Amino acid sequence: MAITKTTEIAKIEVVGEYKHIQVKTDTVIKEDSVEISRTAHRVAHTPGTVNEISGAYEDTDLSSEDSEVQSIANLVWTDSVKNAWKTKITA
Repeated sequence: MAITKTTEIAKIEVVGEYKHIQVKTDTVIKEDSVEISRTAHRVAHTPGTVNEISGAYEDTDLSSEDSEVQSIANLVWTDSVKNAWKTKITA
């Protein structure tokens, strides 16, 4: 009996004026190549955040995300999008 566990990107969406990136991943568990469990997880990324301790604005770090998510962020999070988001959350 071989049990495997994999994580698959099920969906990547770019949403709204500030190009929030929503990522849905599935954790799939298989026994002898037969799927026995699938669990969905969702996360949303914004172009930046305000540091809770220092209060400083920081660009979102996606270095731990899949390369496909990083590529999409690099494409849609233009300087104008990032600046508009920064203005919105620091106002």
